[in-house]
Amino acid sequence: MTNPRFSAVQAIAQHTFEHYSRPKAAISDYFAELVFNDETLEKWLSPPHAKQMLRCIHEGEKMDADLADAVATGMRNWAMSHGATHFTHWFHPLRGTTAEKHDTFFELKGNTPLETFRGSALVQQEPDASSFPSGGIRSTFEARGYTAWDPTSPAFIYETALAKTLCIPTVFVAYTGQALDHKAPLLKAIEAIDKAATRVCQLFDRQVNSVKPSLGIEQEYFLVDRNLYLARPDLVMCGRTVFGHAPARGQQLSDHYFGSIPRRVTNFMVEFETEAHRLGIPVRTRHNEVAPGQFEVAPQFEEANLAIDHNMLLMDIMERLAEKHHFKVLFHEKPFKGINGSGKHNNWSLITDQGKNLLSPSSKPKENLQFLTFLVCTIQAVHRHADLLRASIASASNDLRLGAHEAPPAIVSVFLGRELTRFLSELEKNDQLKVQKGDNVYLKLGISKLPEILLDNTDRNRTSPFAFTGNKFEFRAVGSLGICSDPMTTLNAAVAEVLNDFAEAAEKQLELGLKREEVVLKLLRSMLKSSKSILFEGDNYAEAWKKEAEKRGLPNTPTTPEALDALLSKKAKQLFKNLGIFSAEELEARTLILLEEYILKIQIEARIGGDLAQNHIIPTAIKYQHLLVQHQAGLQQLGLADQGHLDYIKEMSLHIHQVQLMVQHMTEARKSANAIEDTREKAKAYCNEVRPFIDKIRYHVDKLELMIDDADWPLPKYRELLFLR
Repeated sequence: MTNPRFSAVQAIAQHTFEHYSRPKAAISDYFAELVFNDETLEKWLSPPHAKQMLRCIHEGEKMDADLADAVATGMRNWAMSHGATHFTHWFHPLRGTTAEKHDTFFELKGNTPLETFRGSALVQQEPDASSFPSGGIRSTFEARGYTAWDPTSPAFIYETALAKTLCIPTVFVAYTGQALDHKAPLLKAIEAIDKAATRVCQLFDRQVNSVKPSLGIEQEYFLVDRNLYLARPDLVMCGRTVFGHAPARGQQLSDHYFGSIPRRVTNFMVEFETEAHRLGIPVRTRHNEVAPGQFEVAPQFEEANLAIDHNMLLMDIMERLAEKHHFKVLFHEKPFKGINGSGKHNNWSLITDQGKNLLSPSSKPKENLQFLTFLVCTIQAVHRHADLLRASIASASNDLRLGAHEAPPAIVSVFLGRELTRFLSELEKNDQLKVQKGDNVYLKLGISKLPEILLDNTDRNRTSPFAFTGNKFEFRAVGSLGICSDPMTTLNAAVAEVLNDFAEAAEKQLELGLKREEVVLKLLRSMLKSSKSILFEGDNYAEAWKKEAEKRGLPNTPTTPEALDALLSKKAKQLFKNLGIFSAEELEARTLILLEEYILKIQIEARIGGDLAQNHIIPTAIKYQHLLVQHQAGLQQLGLADQGHLDYIKEMSLHIHQVQLMVQHMTEARKSANAIEDTREKAKAYCNEVRPFIDKIRYHVDKLELMIDDADWPLPKYRELLFLR
């Protein structure tokens, strides 16, 4: 039988490049051509209906049935002009992926065939809620749930195979009105920070009427050849390699980062970028990441809700088109041991309806006082709810990444940079300090032909989980596989709470006739004193930081079962209840879903690890060991017995025995964990009793990989997975 590993390698060697020609037109000529955005809406609706609909989208005006019918008709006509035959409500259930159920525009009215799309179908649908995770909110027999149109995220046409489908972004709620998705809480959190931030802004500028969170999502990912992927059952089943010895060359030469993009990868990138642009996703950046086989795509910043929808859509586009180019995209946070994992860096800021970035320093002292207010309020929000932010990015896969190879640790801290840290320290101590902006600082390079470089007001700290990067905060701890809705819901809620507290305190003191600058600076000093323990400028990887963080009282929860406890705290329930985002029951349900997902993912890892060990590794090792024993026997007959050769056989026997023993122990640990009824305790058992066996088995399997003839090893090796493209 042919070794599937070598068949995969041979297929790569014989690979011919997909022919793909990007459109000759400029990107701006076809950008968003498959999106029912404001411009498209105005073309396909009557002027009165278009104006009314734009007020609904941008000002929150209520939509009546007549307008819904008009929009549905215009949307259907536009979609059919692009060849669409079906529509779907596109939503984000609590399972980590998007969902859709396609219905055709076609129907028979009597014997007459028609294409119709009514406002009622646009606004609301009824998928089966019992078939999605609900955390106990819905029983199996309680099936009714609703998807409801989110007009702030425009509909789009998605083409796959022979189908062209009108996709309508929606929220997903139970019959009782409780959220069963990621979008509904996000929209509530966005509304909460809009109100809170606008309230604070009006202390400085009465012209501000609304504030929206802005988000830019940097998506990291790995690409492996599809043939190699299919020859690795662990990649197929759980998205990561449970075995694999480190290659002689990994990322130590730093030669992949920002290197020349391989031709085959470039073809893939160009095609998915073109598709993304047609769907209105403003991707701008592509480059090689640090690890071999790792890449990144980053878009222009957008309003947070739309940015998250676009990220979910982009991941789907990438997975679909990767197959066309004979690749497999790995979004798992840690698909390969010993090299960089992948994140989804969330770059967050707040933008007023006047276009002002509230986290951007200004040349005007008045605006800098406002900037400092939002900066310090964000710092206090992270300090107050660091445990919740950690919980928002918790998963079995992200646990493997946090704290290793450029990923920030599980300890949440804030990096501001030397100049801002120095300024805030002085602000805290000196009540006479004036808030101004000095001259721009330039870095002279001493090369006459190069211009001077304008320095940012902060350096970058790639080890920090929450870093200020000049005019935004970068939440680097978010995992590449995760949905950004959860961390963004948590961050926006946390900041909204602090902004409301600040506004209430400031308004009370201003009513007493105190000067605004005096009131604001006094409040900021108090907030800095209470939250400065969250600020850290050094190396977040260092062991010394763990000890220092403990002294400061900062939470350190490296595993998901520990981290998720924060969601059930009185503080968390109060936060989300006061802002109308989650009820206590909804929080408990989501915690249960996350714990169950954690259990299942480790269960899958353990089972595939055991299967690979028993069905692939041990049989291969025993066959090779048998050859060595025969060879040793032959040497003995010739009087040429070799002790080193015998020791080699004994060492192999030891590793085979340990693999068999550890698989047995892991199976027993899994059975014991499965017998535990309490979900949290079961998750802890899988974390502490089951998962460690995977690494123990890996140690011995990786040793066997080095000992067994390369021609016999059944699984594609790291050198092939990481370097063959």
